[in-house]
Amino acid sequence: MQRPASAVAYCLTLFLLARTASSATYSISDTIVGSGFNSAFSYQAISDPTNGRVNYVNQATAQADNLTYASGNTFILRADHTTTLSSSGPGRNSVRLQSNAQYTTHVAVFDIRHMPQGCGTWPAVWEVGANWPNEGETDILEGVNDQGPDQVTLHTSSDCSMPSSRAMIGYLISAVLDTCAHANNDSVPRTSTGNDCSTADTNNAGCGVRSNDGSSYGPAFNNDGGGWYAIERTSSSITVWFWSRNSGSVPSDVRNGASSGTPTAYFPDTDCDFASHFGPHNIIINLTFCGDWAGSAYSADGCPGTCTDYVNNNPSAFANAYFDFAGIRVYE
Repeated sequence: MQRPASAVAYCLTLFLLARTASSATYSISDTIVGSGFNSAFSYQAISDPTNGRVNYVNQATAQADNLTYASGNTFILRADHTTTLSSSGPGRNSVRLQSNAQYTTHVAVFDIRHMPQGCGTWPAVWEVGANWPNEGETDILEGVNDQGPDQVTLHTSSDCSMPSSRAMIGYLISAVLDTCAHANNDSVPRTSTGNDCSTADTNNAGCGVRSNDGSSYGPAFNNDGGGWYAIERTSSSITVWFWSRNSGSVPSDVRNGASSGTPTAYFPDTDCDFASHFGPHNIIINLTFCGDWAGSAYSADGCPGTCTDYVNNNPSAFANAYFDFAGIRVYE
């Protein structure tokens, strides 16, 4: 692995070593930058579990077709944006990466300059156990069809729910709180009712929190030059933060390594036994199209025609369907 190339990026992770909210002590275990992604991750050429209009390719194909490439501290992961697809053939070529390392108690900081955008897109950065849903899943960055802000979600087996009050900036995904979020896009921590994380109880939806920051997803994220997502998983909580790169939302104490500030999403073990619901997790980075979420929300999100037809017939629409990672740093 390469060492951190930027002192600023390194300082942004130092807050996790000095968090006043946690007694844990961390040291860096993985620094993944540029070409280091190819040794830290495996390419998963698998059928899409979310039924997307996608064809996940292996490493040789991805590199030959420039779907992934690295230069300096830049790693690009993208979908094909030149091929018109046959309706009877496979979906649009894209990439799904899985980390070779697994993590339990840890902190991970994702420095991302650009994320995939466009109707039909469904990009995600997440962590998941091998035995789903029994070993749990945490979605850190996820959304569809350019409809921000970011959605942070836990997916678990039965008997895991969140408490009725949590100190976090984000909003539980419900009609009342969504309306409040759109009307009051501020950074005031709110109290929200708990919800059920069980995939069996929620038709796989889990328990989600929507960011209060409009620049946390899609074109707005890209227009701001990206930002940082961070996750801390302990034996008793999972916490996610987001800071936009250029919006001024990165607190000075974060830059100086003092504290984390109020998180976007906070999931404590008050009503969920973490030891029995979360196992070792791999990091996943993927870009799919349509499928169970982007496809079902496609028309309501104001996208043209049908999702499958749009993905098949408009390759140039996906010229901006790419991730640009400046790095991932993991602390254990």
